[in-house]
This record gives sequence, C-alpha cells and structure tokens, in this order.
Amino acid sequence: MVKVGSSSLTSPTGGLDGFRLQALSTALARQALSGVRVVLVSSGAIAAGMGPLGLTRRPKDLATQQAAASAGQGQLMAAYTNAFTLHGVRVGQVLLTADDMHRRSHYVNASRTLERLLELEVVPIINENDTVATDEIRFGDNDRLAALVAHLVDADALLLLSDVDALYDGHPTEPGSRPIRTVTSAEQIAAVDISGAGSAVGTGGMATKVAAAQMATEEGVSVLLTSADKVTAALSGDEVGTLFVPTGSKSPARRRWLAHASSATGRIVLDDGAVDAVVSHRTSLLPVGITRIEGRFTAGDTVDLCDDRGLVVARGLVGYDAEELRPLVGQRLARGPRLRNGAPAPRPVVRRDDLVVL
Repeated sequence: MVKVGSSSLTSPTGGLDGFRLQALSTALARQALSGVRVVLVSSGAIAAGMGPLGLTRRPKDLATQQAAASAGQGQLMAAYTNAFTLHGVRVGQVLLTADDMHRRSHYVNASRTLERLLELEVVPIINENDTVATDEIRFGDNDRLAALVAHLVDADALLLLSDVDALYDGHPTEPGSRPIRTVTSAEQIAAVDISGAGSAVGTGGMATKVAAAQMATEEGVSVLLTSADKVTAALSGDEVGTLFVPTGSKSPARRRWLAHASSATGRIVLDDGAVDAVVSHRTSLLPVGITRIEGRFTAGDTVDLCDDRGLVVARGLVGYDAEELRPLVGQRLARGPRLRNGAPAPRPVVRRDDLVVL
C-alpha cells in the first residue's frame, strides 16, 4: 500500500507536477513489474482541478471542492495512465466514499474488486469520491483512507509519502529537531507536537498520518513515513523516514471492518460485570448486563458498547432493534426453547463472533 499526498504531486498553487508524478509512477511500476502487488491511494484531484477552474487556493466550501474534484480527477488519472503505460503497467481507477467502508456489503464488494484487479496485474489507484461525498460521510483525509484500504486488501506494509521526510521530535524547521527513526508504541510519541495543518493544496497533516499509522499497526501492518522524493529508497529497504512497528497482529477481516471501518449508529451502556465479561472473557452480551440504550438502531447495525463513564470498550453487530431491546434492559430472561408467554427464547444482544474489543 502506498499513499501520496496532494503536495507531493502538485505545484504550490495547484496543477499537476508532471516530473513528480512520473518519478512516483516509475518507482511503483518497477515494483509491480518485479511481482509485488501495489495499491496506490492518491490525493490530488481537487488540486489538479484548481487550475482549469481558475482557482488560486484550495476551495473551502464543499460545492466548489466537488467541482474542482470533477475537473481534476480525469486529469489525474490520465497522467497516471500515461506514466505507468510507459513501463507497460496497467492501472485502474477506484473511487470510494466513507459509506462504502461503513456498509458491510459495499466493503466486501470493494475488497473483491481490488483483489480481482490485483489478480489481473492492474495497479489500483484509489481516491475518495470527492464529487459525491458530503461533509457527514467523508473520510476527512486520504491518510485514514489508506489505512482502511490496507486492512481491506490485507496489506503487508503501508508507505505514507508526504512533503516531510520523517516524523520529528519537534517542528522540522526548528533548530535541534531530530527525526524519530522508529516508533514502537503510541506512548513513545505522546509528547511530540503533531498539531500542524496540512499544505495549501491538501487536507492532511502529521496528525492524520500518525493516526493512520497507528490504525494500520494495530492490525499488524508495518508503516513507513517519508517524503515522496525518497520513494525509491523507501521501496528498496533503505533506512529512511520513520518506521512504525506493528503493535498488534492481524485479526479476521470481519473484525477489522468492525473495529476500524464500520460506523456505529447507537450506544449500549454496560454495567461493570458485563464490561468484564465482554472485554476480559470475550463472551456474548446479554440483556441483563445492560443499563441504558442510546440512539436508534435496527437489528444488524453496528453499535458501540460503553462502560458507565461513556468509554467505548467494544463494538459489535446488534441482534435487536432499539425499541425491541429497551424493555429487556437489565432483565435476566429465562432459558429454553420458548418463554412463558410463548415468545421465542432470548438471543444475545451482540454475539461474541460479531464483537470486537477496542
């Protein structure tokens, strides 16, 4: 998995930088020709559309962003197609919205599409579908999208390319700031200031890259953060940038989706005993351990499971509609094939196979 930001592909005032895009495409084409499966998440559509629309700075309103993305996406893909074709490598465009990740059926379909493209030796080039995405259902930045796609395609590694060559222990321009070569835990960089904004043509900053790195490493994916002009060295295994070491192991695909890509439509608050049972013993959730229900949801929706302080401890697929579940809160229901009133026996609120601890 490779992600490249807008600032690494465009001039400061917008418009594609053909030299930069060609250099990146050449490095990735060489990997593809050597037998490595390559997936690229590329920003740049809005930035590429600024010039044709006569814009000198990235638009702030959603409608103009969508218009710029519409004008620029074709230019971006045409440039990539030409650059990869020079090396005999085919590419395919995949546009995703956050809704495609949140909905399980869309998520599975996207996975199948990407897998088939890779089987056909096509390099998928992925971007957020900015022309239709709304503020409410946007990824926010392509760093997060790249981490989610890394989970989706079961990637071995994620390379985040930026205009900064590494994560520094201070602002990169400040005297005395030094690059952090290896990150082994979130605690190691908790005191590092990563609050700076993104470039004039992009939306991300170092905070989004660190968050994406942590999301990927939790699922056993190694992450390297460096600048786009060092892509060849990075792909060759040279010691460049900042390496984020995996902090967890890969979980089943369904649980990866639950933990990172699904969107909760409600919250279920648990008592201490239920929290312990779910978190420590990985049991199914029953009505007796519930103290409160928040929000409206239907059976099959994703819900957050919280302790009495509101801390989310797990996430899962709920087996009841919210209104169906409310009368059962805190009840210890009888076991057996049917209840005394003739109703079906109670089922778990969240089955352990449909639950992931966060």
